[in-house]
Amino acid sequence: MRVLLQRVSSGSVTVDGQIVGEVGRGYVALVGVTHTDTPADADALARKTVHLRVFEDEAGKMNRSLLDCGGGVLVVSQFTLYADTRRGRRPAFTEAARPELAAPLVERFAQTLRDEGVSAVQMGVFGAMMQVAIHNDGPVTIMLESGAGAS
Repeated sequence: MRVLLQRVSSGSVTVDGQIVGEVGRGYVALVGVTHTDTPADADALARKTVHLRVFEDEAGKMNRSLLDCGGGVLVVSQFTLYADTRRGRRPAFTEAARPELAAPLVERFAQTLRDEGVSAVQMGVFGAMMQVAIHNDGPVTIMLESGAGAS
């Protein structure tokens, strides 16, 4: 599982001209799932997301977590995080999980954020053509991967 976190001042997802999810200060989390991912991976990455200290404290140092600053998370499914561009010019997406595996794990990730104490968790629409507005703050963009120190 891969989660590309973008620290934002705000973000939103629009589908068919309607805003379906939005967040103020916090993260836009682009979430990709591969074939071997499990609910435990979703839980570990959600916990890492909640407790990662990348928000500035009073001294201007990245020392505060999402919970410390009262931020929210906009979760957007993103199968293209598993694009394979090693050959040719057209990406292959064979490492991205099929929707029947990916959709429940993206939802599990969002639910674990809520269970960990994040009150403002919004989601895009799985499988939809989405327009994502990201007002990256910093900019700060961090990639999290399951099996890569996700605990």
